[in-house]
Amino acid sequence: MTYRHLACGLALALCSTRAIAIEVCDIPPRYGLSATAQAIVRTTCNEHRLWYRPFIDRDGRIASLGVTEAENQSLADEGVIAWQRVAGYWRDSGTLGAMATLAGAQSCLATPGNRYTDSDCRAFLIDNPWSAAFISWVMTRAGVPGFKRSPRHIDYIRAAYLDGANGPYRLTDPATGKPAPGDMLCFLRNRSSTLSYRGLIDALGNDRTGNWQSHCEIVVAANAGGDRTLHLIGGNVANTVLMRRLPLDRTGVMELHLPDAASGPQDCLPGREEECNFNRQDWAALLKLTPQPVSTPTPQAAVGNGEATH
Repeated sequence: MTYRHLACGLALALCSTRAIAIEVCDIPPRYGLSATAQAIVRTTCNEHRLWYRPFIDRDGRIASLGVTEAENQSLADEGVIAWQRVAGYWRDSGTLGAMATLAGAQSCLATPGNRYTDSDCRAFLIDNPWSAAFISWVMTRAGVPGFKRSPRHIDYIRAAYLDGANGPYRLTDPATGKPAPGDMLCFLRNRSSTLSYRGLIDALGNDRTGNWQSHCEIVVAANAGGDRTLHLIGGNVANTVLMRRLPLDRTGVMELHLPDAASGPQDCLPGREEECNFNRQDWAALLKLTPQPVSTPTPQAAVGNGEATH
């Protein structure tokens, strides 16, 4: 092989790499994606852009991190302040009322600019997880009918289990189901053992879930361009709106890497880097979006394109 051939081959490889590197939120919606799914993905992607596009890579490492929840810094549109955006997730999703008795919650209803209510509201945002408020906000903005808005993920996981035939989501097993844009993937948190789907179903069937701690993220792309990668976006992940990348097998099903029962966050140490994988969670629920009327995309209607909404 001549030097010229080698150089041309290298150039083609670099061009090919750059072509694959396009962000999934900038890809037009795939054929057959419903209008509801498009609205969910578009709303979610716009928020991710607003927070400077932080992400966790396929190996479970935080590869990028921008502004976080309580900072008094502008987001990517140079207009909205970070902590005020999070307050808006609570307020505009209708989930703040359930938190009304907690310190600082009422201050998040006040107009920003008063140093007393601003400080109280920012303390509330730090002290209370807002990931479920973010999901509820997305579903509200996307106009998903019948979604059970709640400050707790377990409430709409339970709703998908009980009302899956008639509600907007139905509960399925992430070890066998194929995630698609508009779906949600959820894991259980702060439990002494890994339950997975079967353990969750057993607890739901016996009405034992109560206010279990859990976390859900929205699927914005699955195997886009044949990359065998699942792209999720969630709120209050590393205190921001963050994208997570997970591996898929050849059939489009998640390659689950569940945590060991005896391991936990305390095991992530400088000498134990193998334990520092943010993707190793008790993924126990795949919430499938109920089939909706199909929307045929047009060249101008790219999912995720456009300015962030406020």
